[in-house]
Amino acid sequence: MIQEILIVDGYNIIGAWPELQRLKDIRLEEARDRLIEILAEYQSFSGMKVILVFDAYYVPGLGGKYTQSKLPVYYTKEKETADELIERLVAEQTGRRKQVYVATSDMIEQHVIFGKGAFRVPASELLVKVRQARKEIRRKIEEDKTTKRNTFDSRLDENVRALFEKWRRGE
Repeated sequence: MIQEILIVDGYNIIGAWPELQRLKDIRLEEARDRLIEILAEYQSFSGMKVILVFDAYYVPGLGGKYTQSKLPVYYTKEKETADELIERLVAEQTGRRKQVYVATSDMIEQHVIFGKGAFRVPASELLVKVRQARKEIRRKIEEDKTTKRNTFDSRLDENVRALFEKWRRGE
């Protein structure tokens, strides 16, 4: 089985998705948090390993990796661009039984990752995939509500169910 890995250029996506763009205009931290939430949900549903990268080029001492909601989030080291970190991650992740995708609309980055064996996912296409995943999640929840109404009752032997029904009616 091939493991699919999606590396996401965080600020590129924030700048491209309308919901996150509006949040960024109010408070950048909220846009980052919302993107993390969206991608963690997408990772859980899709089965893809998602890696989120944020550029901290001008922020001394911020670089590093942490995990939030099972989603690895990387901040670049000082004087390292998000593109450089993404390229390094692509090189580390590409290999046998792995398919790497990079979500960015940065054309130069797209050409570089092609050369390293990864596929690109434009920001707009990732947004469509995320929305489709949300619809599928809602559909499954609704389906579960209608088909699995009383799981305890459905597992009872017919005789036991009849006995409980008699007791319920006071017979």
